Amino acid sequence: MLAAIHGAAFPPAEHWDEAAIAAQLTLPGGFSLLDPGGGMVLGRIAADEAEILALAVLPERRRVGRGRTLLAAAEQHVAAAGGRVVFLEVSQANEAARALYAAAGYREVGRRNRYYPDGADALVLARSLRGATAA
Repeated sequence: MLAAIHGAAFPPAEHWDEAAIAAQLTLPGGFSLLDPGGGMVLGRIAADEAEILALAVLPERRRVGRGRTLLAAAEQHVAAAGGRVVFLEVSQANEAARALYAAAGYREVGRRNRYYPDGADALVLARSLRGATAA
């Protein structure tokens, strides 16, 4: 299910298949959250830091808060595990995702030039979870 959602949400050159997702989940600290309505988040926690590796919502299920809800759930999961900061990468060309992350308090802390297959830069974003409470 995670791979199907990821595949529908990202350009073909960026799809992660079941094996790639399973490999991430077998690493220490790997986690996933699934919205049965058509969304998923994949991440990993190391010490007091976490990284959102992928957040995806089926195109026909977007713009109703699924991404925001999944992001908040991932942050709660990280906070419950002792995480204090969350990092992620987003394509500079993905305006909708950038708006979601900005509204959630993420700030640019770095950039990877021409990181994505289409030549777009990856913006490295971070958000401190200080004061966040675990659900």
